[in-house]
Amino acid sequence: MSDFLDVIRERGFVHQITDEAALKAAFQAGPVAGYIGFDATADSLHVGHLVQIMLLRWLAKTGNRPVVLMGGGTTKIGDPSGRDETRMILTEERIEENKASIRRAFTNFLDFGDAPGTAIMLDNDEWLAPLGYIPFLREVGRHFSVNRMLSMDSVRLRLERDQPLTFIEFNYMLLQSYDFVELRRRHNVVLQMGGSDQWGNIVMGADLVRRMDQKEAFGITAPLITTASGAKMGKTAAGAVWLNPDRLTPYDYWQFWRNAEDADVGKFLALFTDLPMDEVRRLGALQGSEINEAKKILATEATALLHGRAAADEAAETARLAFEHGAAAETLPSITAALPAPLADLLVSAGLAASKGEARRLVAQNGIRVNDNVVSDAQRAVTAEDLLDGAAKLSAGRKKHVLVRTA
Repeated sequence: MSDFLDVIRERGFVHQITDEAALKAAFQAGPVAGYIGFDATADSLHVGHLVQIMLLRWLAKTGNRPVVLMGGGTTKIGDPSGRDETRMILTEERIEENKASIRRAFTNFLDFGDAPGTAIMLDNDEWLAPLGYIPFLREVGRHFSVNRMLSMDSVRLRLERDQPLTFIEFNYMLLQSYDFVELRRRHNVVLQMGGSDQWGNIVMGADLVRRMDQKEAFGITAPLITTASGAKMGKTAAGAVWLNPDRLTPYDYWQFWRNAEDADVGKFLALFTDLPMDEVRRLGALQGSEINEAKKILATEATALLHGRAAADEAAETARLAFEHGAAAETLPSITAALPAPLADLLVSAGLAASKGEARRLVAQNGIRVNDNVVSDAQRAVTAEDLLDGAAKLSAGRKKHVLVRTA
């Protein structure tokens, strides 16, 4: 059970740890319950959340107790960490819809139940909603120094950039810290984890547990994951890489990982798959054309964790048919449209271009094909004559394909 810290350090998950010696002792006496909070600001989590989800998965795989904390209460406030602008205030109805939707992302990563190594899911609205604000400030707020709060990155960076920080956001640190107190009391949770931008909130939460209840509490943060070219992990030209299949198909998710930069393959295999580290190091050391095989393994293993092995294998086979044999496989993503239709419109509808302007630029760069034939006319229409076996294949570059079927 004490393997957790060794595993996550070897795989690249560790940025900072509070009182590591005492935390190791807690794991040796284990099992340990640890939590990560997820605010419901959208109807799906995205690849940027995967490091946190994998931390919970490894906590379970090493015999400990992961706790997924839904931020039904804190979403009403908005976390200022890492942001220059105030989050849009969501209605309670929208928050409930988002919570119900993002819960699905955890299905294949974690088993929920009462047995050792299984997870529990909680919602901080359970204890935050009933709080009387003035009693809360008297009981919890008195433990917080405004001077110290102003020194935390989540607050300091916003102020240094002359960006407004609302009073309601300023309270977020108190509420997140209080989550740790409630989880410690209700479920004996001694560990909070999160991204490196959460360090201040996590430290303040552990400190509040000690001040209010005189009990031990610990924190771990993971590093900000960037690609080899310096881009933020999970951000693409088309936007966020969503985890819910209704926002991004398993095939497109597979393609995201298949298109990883060569220098990132080893790192991503360690972070986002369960493969043993010996295999990770072997695959990450491949060079030249052989690295493409490692990328396919990365794509298939990462997709299997989120969408299941069957969906991952289907995506891999679809890619093999489409790219290695040039076939318009039936399992490619598809859209329906009334034909004839302007090619630029279809490219946008299919998600192959973000706008008609981008579609025209891709055509000018010889980056668009219809049924594997390069298109040179941006004004071209796709007609019924383009249908082969009931569908026309649109391609952007060599790796993105969508079938168009008639409505």
